[in-house]
Amino acid sequence: MLTRVEGIVIRATDYGEGNRILNVLTKQSGKLSMMARGAKKVKSRFSALSQLFTHAEFIIFRSSSQAMGTLNSGELIDSHHKLREDLVLTAYAAYMTEMVNRLIDDGDVVPGLFDQLLAAFQAMVEGKDAAIITHVIEMNMLTVAGFMPELHACVRCGSEANELISLSAEHGGTVCRLCAVKDMQAMDASPAVLKLLRAFQHIDLRRLGHVQVSEANQDSLRRFIRAYMDAHLHVRWKSRDFLDQLSKYDF
Repeated sequence: MLTRVEGIVIRATDYGEGNRILNVLTKQSGKLSMMARGAKKVKSRFSALSQLFTHAEFIIFRSSSQAMGTLNSGELIDSHHKLREDLVLTAYAAYMTEMVNRLIDDGDVVPGLFDQLLAAFQAMVEGKDAAIITHVIEMNMLTVAGFMPELHACVRCGSEANELISLSAEHGGTVCRLCAVKDMQAMDASPAVLKLLRAFQHIDLRRLGHVQVSEANQDSLRRFIRAYMDAHLHVRWKSRDFLDQLSKYDF
């Protein structure tokens, strides 16, 4: 049976001498895997379609709903070549696609995720802050995984009335002034950082403007979100390690 889907390549794995296995986040059917036969060959008609971050229409053949599809043909919509030509953007985009690929099973449909990932790529191409865009995707994926942090009440006492001044990755979110003295691992959090984190839970990247965040707040956001993901997801992100290595150099 032939099926037409719109999708983004989130992983491409060489298979055999000339083939690639593609993991594609589709708009209609969630994450799908497909074999692109001969895609590694320079003159292959599937070469452009099988590049990481590519947005395209794919026509795939599947013998059954459980079987891996085989790419029959396709039409390129956007290669996102700028993401592959800029090493820093490549690292950010690779981290996003690794999160999507590892936290979603084949066939899982997450409403709106395709649109948000596509918007994230387009926003980076337009020169918007890649770190902020990545934090939004991180929060999206925490929601998908069922580990969204609590940001409106104290995770230790449950109060919504006390002033929230800290963030605890281990306990799952914000900590009030009264409880902060009991949590030596909690990170201080400015009102601006808390406001940004709450916005990241709901923001639509298709409407994202140019956001300016101070270096100190950027550092606080990065440290908390990563500590939170490490505490609750227990995943070693290879692309995030590469991104951290790049941060040591001035590009």
